[in-house]
Amino acid sequence: MTDDVRTVEWAGDGLRLLDQTVLPGRVEHVVVRDVEALVDAIRRLVVRGAPALGVAGAFGVAVAMLQAEREGWDAAARDAAIARVREARPTAVNLAAGVDRAVPLVPKGVDAVVAEAQAVLDEDVRNNRAIGAFGADWITARAPDRPLRILTHCNAGALATAGWGTALGVVRELHDRGRVEKVYADETRPLLQGSRLTAWELVRAGITCLVQADGAAPSTILRGLVDVAVIGADRIAANGDTANKIGSVGVALACAAAGVPFVVAAPWSTVDLSLASGDGIPIEERDPGEVLAWNGVRTAPDAAGAFNPAFDVTPARLVSALVTETGVLEVADGETPGRAART
Repeated sequence: MTDDVRTVEWAGDGLRLLDQTVLPGRVEHVVVRDVEALVDAIRRLVVRGAPALGVAGAFGVAVAMLQAEREGWDAAARDAAIARVREARPTAVNLAAGVDRAVPLVPKGVDAVVAEAQAVLDEDVRNNRAIGAFGADWITARAPDRPLRILTHCNAGALATAGWGTALGVVRELHDRGRVEKVYADETRPLLQGSRLTAWELVRAGITCLVQADGAAPSTILRGLVDVAVIGADRIAANGDTANKIGSVGVALACAAAGVPFVVAAPWSTVDLSLASGDGIPIEERDPGEVLAWNGVRTAPDAAGAFNPAFDVTPARLVSALVTETGVLEVADGETPGRAART
């Protein structure tokens, strides 16, 4: 598979986004030229995945600056619009980090901000390649000497990044080395990022994949059908607690019970050293309609409410390895991001 998935690109006067809400049925792009449209695209998951949100956030500063010029905003209104982009989704730290990286360039003009945002994009692709190599090395050193059966949850591929992917970057690197038998792709309720997006990427890459219900994952692991689980992350605390799509912690618990490595692959920018533990990670709660209805049709009784957290937090003790572009930390054995940052 050529690395031709581009989730986020600068279009000269706006941001061109691959619309992930219509995959896999259609491949469509939207161009956003104002803050309202960008915030809407982020919240509706037109663009999603922590690294991709970081890139979108950096370019979003340029979107706000151009809109301010067109509509005659003062600096306060422009800065308020930038803050709206920064706060569009609370759990993924990369979105705020991308905005924060571009903001200091605002006094130098739009071109400087766009150049910095492009640097964020290019760095993400390079980092993802490094994550793939480090992760594949760590797994092959510990796994059976045969093609592996891998489980992943949600989507942490090229669609969630600027290119190549984090968790799926590891899978793709293993595939290139001839070390993948099959991938179990959890469907990822309620918006089906696993079945719609991860399976789409794996099929394009020529990797055998089996989509399964989220509730099947622990049983698949405990039955001995999985050699390793690899997931991405939206925020990682200093102690190694990891926030990822809801359902991830169930995978981690099953891996611990079965003695199967549970690997988290994410760029270092996803680490939030300001948080001592996962207790401080804000958990986004999304529209109840996502779990009370399907395709616009109500499936639950009218009187039923819904609890719809988008993420959960996996305790550090369950994380066998955290793979970043700088190497691998064996978190469960005490190699935490906070300790690594101090050494």
